[in-house]
Amino acid sequence: MRTRSTRRATKVGIAALVSFSLIAAACGGDDDDSGDGGGDTESTEATDATDGDEGDTTETTESGVQDNEITQDTVSPEEEIGDPVPGGTLRYGLEADVDGLNPTSSALSAPGLMMSQAVFDSLIAYDVDGNAVPYLAESMEPVDGDFATWQLTLREGIEFHDGTPVNAEAVQVNFELQRNDPLVGLAVRPYYPETDATTLIDDLTIQFNLLDPNAQFPKALTGQLGYLASPTWIAAAADDPTLNQQPVGTGPFVFDSRSADSVTRFVRNEDWWNGSAFLDAIEFVPVTDPDSRADLFFSGELQALQTSNPATVEDLRSDDAVQNVIDETGEESFVMINTAVAPFDDIRVRQALTFATPRQQYNDLINLGVTRLADQMFIPESKFYNPDVVQEGDTPDLSLPLVESYCAERGTEENPILGTTTCSDGKVNMELQWSGPSVVQTQVADLFNQAWSNSGFNVTFNELPQDDHIQETALGQYNVNTWRQFGAEDPQNDRVWLGCDNIGVISLNWPKYCDEARDALMDESGASTDEAERIEIWKQISENINQAYTYIFLNHTLWDNAFAENVLGVCDRTAPTGEQLLCVTNGRNWFDSIWINE
Repeated sequence: MRTRSTRRATKVGIAALVSFSLIAAACGGDDDDSGDGGGDTESTEATDATDGDEGDTTETTESGVQDNEITQDTVSPEEEIGDPVPGGTLRYGLEADVDGLNPTSSALSAPGLMMSQAVFDSLIAYDVDGNAVPYLAESMEPVDGDFATWQLTLREGIEFHDGTPVNAEAVQVNFELQRNDPLVGLAVRPYYPETDATTLIDDLTIQFNLLDPNAQFPKALTGQLGYLASPTWIAAAADDPTLNQQPVGTGPFVFDSRSADSVTRFVRNEDWWNGSAFLDAIEFVPVTDPDSRADLFFSGELQALQTSNPATVEDLRSDDAVQNVIDETGEESFVMINTAVAPFDDIRVRQALTFATPRQQYNDLINLGVTRLADQMFIPESKFYNPDVVQEGDTPDLSLPLVESYCAERGTEENPILGTTTCSDGKVNMELQWSGPSVVQTQVADLFNQAWSNSGFNVTFNELPQDDHIQETALGQYNVNTWRQFGAEDPQNDRVWLGCDNIGVISLNWPKYCDEARDALMDESGASTDEAERIEIWKQISENINQAYTYIFLNHTLWDNAFAENVLGVCDRTAPTGEQLLCVTNGRNWFDSIWINE
């Protein structure tokens, strides 16, 4: 077997596309780990498309499940080793740090969501079959069969870590703050009336009033929108923003200490409402370089890590002493096109760029052939997958006639991003933007530039700091960029990226492409409880996306949440009523069932 150092030395340019995932729980999105990052709920985040992680455990890659991979049906360790033993500290390597841990205002990426799941509980959770089951909530039901009105009833007797009671008013405070937050609210406001979005029914019951029917609405409360923070702490943090770094929830672990870009520590909550966690403490350690993170893990300084870096995933899967929770059911990496301004407001130019994109070469050289090429939002094993949808690309001979046609008709118009005409010397002028500095992303840009420039494009590069890159994308100040998103457990929660109602001065529909027919399909899916009908609707939506030429899908992100050999119980998590719950999703896992066999 080759050593890790040898394998890395032979893989020039390991790593990843830069992509981003904002607002996941109610939207479904995430990040990646070629530089590492993650995300999923009502939050914003950015990371590289080959080293951000997403981990579900019910699907596997083409190579199948290996002996050292944990899946939801893995034999519980109690049957082989004995009962869980309390104690120990789990040091978990994350791909990045975050600027705060307040679910009502912080832009929680995958690392932020990971830390949040130690200290916060969600109102609703996913079971292993993708069904929404009550968690902090005792029940959640539509009112009179109207899927636009839902009542949620909480479990009795639960308190936040600071002793504040968990009641309907606490839910309302959290929800309304998220809905009205300038950033987090982008994923929430379009779906509720401006006033009376929630109604208090009694001390433990709250009613959600949606603008349109959504039979899948409970699933939106499995992530950031469903995290419950202490209203007492939220109020204190509004007066003293430094408290946003010291979260107070109801979860199995209590905040202990935090040093930005170093270590965030949580200790066991001895009074947790849903039983008892086993670990004494969890220490989250952000290590942005995926190779360095892996080295710390292999040396024993970390007992767990998250990654989507292809080379790191290969190293981890090659070591029999490592337990890997592998998932590629989450987000996709792609080239994203802004349709709101010239030249890409013309479908001919979007088609030409699509045909000229070297997808196979990208996957072979950048992702090392470890990931699978993507044709759409869904992997082939998904029930929503449409086998008739094929992502075009690798056909540069089809590009030049389209470019020539466009430049002959519209070539003297202005490209507002570049401040030049849309065509020069018979080629389309365009900008490729990404987040940096990143050596690997620069290699990606060079690869695409070589292919595109030979197919009728004059490409200008624009490498920006991550925050600026996200801002310019949200404002539509880009032609083309590399991105990563989608990946909700249920695609209805990905509507936020696709709908006309998420286009504005600041948009979450990044391509700013409005198709009312697509919106109608998504609304039809939201109102339906017929699974077969919803499957067919999403197959139509995949076809619609394919024909719009707004995304050039590259690959399915491959997440690995890896654990040392003696870290057990990763997938033994259960709901209060006994259902087995999803143990890993979108590059993050939960911690109440984990224990260390010393």
